[in-house]
Amino acid sequence: MTTAGDIMHRGAQWIPGYETLDRAAQLMRELGVGALPISDQNERLCGILTDRDIVIGCVAMGHDPSKVTAGEMAQGTPRWIDASADISDVLREMKDHQIRRLPVIENKRLVGMISEADLARSLPEDEIGPWAESVYAMSAAPRTG
Repeated sequence: MTTAGDIMHRGAQWIPGYETLDRAAQLMRELGVGALPISDQNERLCGILTDRDIVIGCVAMGHDPSKVTAGEMAQGTPRWIDASADISDVLREMKDHQIRRLPVIENKRLVGMISEADLARSLPEDEIGPWAESVYAMSAAPRTG
């Protein structure tokens, strides 16, 4: 059985909710990543911040990234997976919630992240192809209302 822990990218780091978006962008650059899990004061997951969130949700809105915090950008219910979860659970979680990055938690601590690239490296084409098609087809579907 392949688990989340087997395919995750190790060394993921939190950005505390009180940190500003300019600091988050610097940390993303230092780590070479496009997303950071956001932690509360107890190092519990409270959201995920992406480089796109910083650009679209802050800069493009005319806000100062040195004054907006990561915690202010956290929206919705954060999704995560346990390190011992089967890869099929990872695929289902990412598909059902249309997410492209998934924090991996073990003993209530962040131990890694799973991205589409991790899936592409780890899964055979007959598994990744249909999954990617379903995720991208769902996100490209016209919205009503």
